[in-house]
Amino acid sequence: MWVEECYRSPSFLRSLLKGDMMQECDLYPPVKKYFASLGYEVKGEVKNCDVVAIKDDTEVIIIELKLTFSLDLVLQGVNRKGLGDNVYMAVPAADTPGKRKIWKTKRRNILKLCKMLGMGLITVHMHQKNQKVEVLVDPAPYRPRINKNNQVRLIKEFKSRKGDPNTGGITRQKIITAYRQDALRCAYILKGKESMKLSDIKNNLDMKKAGSILLKNYYGWFTRLERGIYALNETGNEALDDYKNVVNDLK
Repeated sequence: MWVEECYRSPSFLRSLLKGDMMQECDLYPPVKKYFASLGYEVKGEVKNCDVVAIKDDTEVIIIELKLTFSLDLVLQGVNRKGLGDNVYMAVPAADTPGKRKIWKTKRRNILKLCKMLGMGLITVHMHQKNQKVEVLVDPAPYRPRINKNNQVRLIKEFKSRKGDPNTGGITRQKIITAYRQDALRCAYILKGKESMKLSDIKNNLDMKKAGSILLKNYYGWFTRLERGIYALNETGNEALDDYKNVVNDLK
């Protein structure tokens, strides 16, 4: 069925007439030429490896070829790590504006993934006359560097949250952060009151940063009537209704 649909596709027929239907094996000649220029003897399809390059009987490089960077390619590369440390993944370089745009948005994370896995990444510019091979990442041992500042912020946010207000994996919903919880506590204590002194809000909530939350008014819930005097506005009342379940847990 899929094959029939492909052959019916106008784009497929145009590609067929042009003779530019790329296959994985089309990547082999430029990849072989590149490693041969570095002094390696290169052979294809050796023990299920797409490409194997060896120099001086000790330096072994394995290259897996795919038409797109995908999970299948990554898993294939990971399996090849059992045969040697120097494993590359090779894919065609983005050759259209649309593909280049997608590649630009994903490039950083893809290169980071390759480094974390200790694998190399090669792009082959197939539509250039000389079919340029570009090595973006070389295989190397990966030692992650912990960002202590970010780790401290992570732990602080974790400990500052009251309870567990979010469901892991949710999308298209506002995350209930510790800051939002504190702002909701400020809103709740102001509910139904014409105004309240900042000093009273701090004492009732035992929250030193209440002044900063009310003054910055990040969510637009509060109205500053005069210095040190605040009230809850209509937006704040609506927020208390929207986050009723969260507020109940904070009481």
